[in-house]
Amino acid sequence: MNPIIAFLNSFGNVSEDMFAELKEISVYKKIDSGEQIVKLQEVPTKLYILLSGVIRCYLSSESGKDYNKSFYLPISFVGSLTALIKNKPSSFVFETLTACEVYEVDYKKFMDLCKENSGVNTLYSKVLEVVYMKYENRLMDLIALDAKGRYLELRKQVPMVETLIPQYHIASYLGITPVQLSRIRRKLDSY
Repeated sequence: MNPIIAFLNSFGNVSEDMFAELKEISVYKKIDSGEQIVKLQEVPTKLYILLSGVIRCYLSSESGKDYNKSFYLPISFVGSLTALIKNKPSSFVFETLTACEVYEVDYKKFMDLCKENSGVNTLYSKVLEVVYMKYENRLMDLIALDAKGRYLELRKQVPMVETLIPQYHIASYLGITPVQLSRIRRKLDSY
């Protein structure tokens, strides 16, 4: 089975016809490492299905320090959801950490398709539920876990995190310094 169809079917039943309609409003793209697919204060018009590679979502402070909010691995939906829904500038930057392959989906056409096709609308609702649950879990981790616990949770979610994502990005995501992350990793390795 096509891995994209299998991924979409994890949210609900996606027929071949529905997949064809979704593919019609999508464009396959290869993107180099270090490209910003959503820029800060840009009003986005696209959402993405990540087929290969790693993308990060981050916020920059006024002093220029980056704070990683999320990492996206294949196969997943990627996009500045609040900015897309509100048609407002994005508060976040989405940047490829590696070369990536994506389907770029026109958000307006996707929303039009949701109005026309109840199956696509149901799929969108299911995706939003999963996105919200991931957000809620991330918030719980930040509130309830110490740095070591957050790191262990990240390693559970992304088993090869050290080989996929640079240490300074991991540290930023965990809300700690790279030095603190090195100490945590050293302690874990000594067990």
